[in-house]
Amino acid sequence: MYKVGLISLGCAKNLVDSEMILGMLNQSKFEITNTVEDSDVIIVNTCGFIEDSKKESIENILDVCKYGKKVVVVGCLVERYLKELQESIPEVDLWVPIRNYNKLNEKLESLLSSKVQPLNPFVRMLSTPPYMAYLRISEGCNNCCAYCAIPLIRGSFRSRPFNDVIKEAKLLKESGIKEIVLISQDTTRYGSDLNEGKTVVDLLKEVENLGFYSIRLLYLYPDEITDELIDYIAASKAVKPYFDIPLQHASNNVLKGMLRRGTKEEYQVLLDKIRSKVPHAILRTTYIVGFPGESDDDFAELVEFTKRNNFDHMGAFKYSREDHTKADKYPNQIDEKMKVSRLHFIMDVQKKLSYKKNKKHIGEIMEGIVIEANNKEKLYQLRSYWNAPDDIDGKISFHSEKELKTGDIVKVKITSVFVYDLYGEIVE
Repeated sequence: MYKVGLISLGCAKNLVDSEMILGMLNQSKFEITNTVEDSDVIIVNTCGFIEDSKKESIENILDVCKYGKKVVVVGCLVERYLKELQESIPEVDLWVPIRNYNKLNEKLESLLSSKVQPLNPFVRMLSTPPYMAYLRISEGCNNCCAYCAIPLIRGSFRSRPFNDVIKEAKLLKESGIKEIVLISQDTTRYGSDLNEGKTVVDLLKEVENLGFYSIRLLYLYPDEITDELIDYIAASKAVKPYFDIPLQHASNNVLKGMLRRGTKEEYQVLLDKIRSKVPHAILRTTYIVGFPGESDDDFAELVEFTKRNNFDHMGAFKYSREDHTKADKYPNQIDEKMKVSRLHFIMDVQKKLSYKKNKKHIGEIMEGIVIEANNKEKLYQLRSYWNAPDDIDGKISFHSEKELKTGDIVKVKITSVFVYDLYGEIVE
């Protein structure tokens, strides 16, 4: 029997692929191991989104090749650069791009001379904590933003059939999952390509009826956020009032170059509407700084927009030139030092805003799930409506004399705050 280890890189959507691969191997009676040293076969599921993630993927591939094991490499990087990778890293035994996942079992059978079950979205070996799971509701993207390679990697937008999503959600609920996170490249577009007449709101209603404690929706494209969606989240008990809206910029000049739909003014109307309808809403966004042609005035506009909107959570990235994207050919590429300078500046702005915003939570009682437990030190971490499970937001730490375990649902009163984190005491 082969012992197989898997390294999963990149986003939560890639993690779902990894969990399906582990499920396929576990069903095929392979032994899953947690260390490279104990493995006979090492699978690396790569990310190829931006330059830093590509470097991380290549470093991991080269590292595992040193162990003399059978090495299988799959994922986004392979989808983008299959021929180049095959030529430059011949030590790898098997390369499988995403487009060939339907034949992954056959390719592994040829390599290992052992029967392998096909990939099955309903057979996953979850790698998340036992109380939570991701649920992918669609694949691909039609937005074709000028900076982004996702459509080149994952293809055009394709919603999963409604009944399939609900079937998987039921399986997760039956397995004891309390917290479910709906993800895709463009979550708010769900159902637009189906003949079923279903929308993401219909999906949320059906998932909520299954009885999950917590439901979260990530990656909302701004011009697809409807009044119906906002109103449903405002009234829901289980769907967290957490709006993850990657705006990318706030200068209309830059947004136009990015081929983003919407304007700064439309974004402002949306944010004001959400805060009006959902006063306790948590707003998270991400920016790209240093996009080709971004002037000092454009950047100043982004800074002013950030200060005005006082996001609960904000992340920023330097623009990364990506092969075969439209922006890669744009003139007026920004100097790397300028990108770094602007990144540091906008994050310094956010630090001040975040601390000021966090102070408003002092005295608030937050209910949520215990996600880390240190009974010896009597210190714990909580996930409430305030923070998502991808380690991008800050942490909620609290003290409890009562011994707790991960997955417990408790209430915590916030007593002090830091730049990004909150601290509190358990409420008995």
